[in-house]
Order: sequence, then C-alpha cells, then structure tokens
Amino acid sequence: MTIDVIVPESAKKIYENWHFAPAVRSGNLVFFSGVIGHGDTVEDEFRNAWQSLGETLKEAGVGYEDIIDTTLYIVGLQKHAGTMAKVKDEFIKAPYPASTWIGISELIRPGAHAEIKITARIPI
Repeated sequence: MTIDVIVPESAKKIYENWHFAPAVRSGNLVFFSGVIGHGDTVEDEFRNAWQSLGETLKEAGVGYEDIIDTTLYIVGLQKHAGTMAKVKDEFIKAPYPASTWIGISELIRPGAHAEIKITARIPI
C-alpha cells in the first residue's frame, strides 16, 4: 500500500523546512499532523487552527464530515475546554467523531494554547 503525501500550497514551507507532511493518505484513511492556530484571542487561535485543517482536508479531497477521530492537546485544558468545544462545534457536526482531549504544559510554539490532530476517512 502506498503512502501519498498531502501538502496544500499554504504548507509547502513547513513541509520543506520542518520535514513533515501536513497529512498522508494510506488506503482510505488520511492522517493529519497536528495544527496550531494563531490569533489575538484563544478563541481566534482555535478557530484559525480548525480553518487551517480545512485547507488540508480540502487538498486531501475530504471534508470536516469525514473526520473519524480527533486528538486535542490543550494547554490549560480546564480553563480552555469550553472555548475549544464552542469553536469545534462550528466545524464538526453530528455524527461526531471519536475524540480525546489531553491537558499539556506547552507546545512547540511558545504561547500557543492547542494543537489539533485528526484522522479522516475517504468516503467510498
């Protein structure tokens, strides 16, 4: 089984400089690298991360409705879970995917509050 690398135009520099793919397709599954957003508020940061995932979903030929699993790494989980839930619900609708939320102390980018990692299916 082959592995197809998925790199939207907006992520080409990340792929070249950091040496990881935003997503890879294997069979009928697409595995996404974690995404960290940016913004003036935590809510804006979370929304930007979900929107960035949307670009890679589109490049992979799938949508938010094809997400089957999410892992959310959140700095200050207790404090920011409500905001993440609110923003996530702007993008993820029923039937909801499996999901794991993990509280952590820091991320690769100083000051970031969340990293979102997903797996999606390719509808047959």
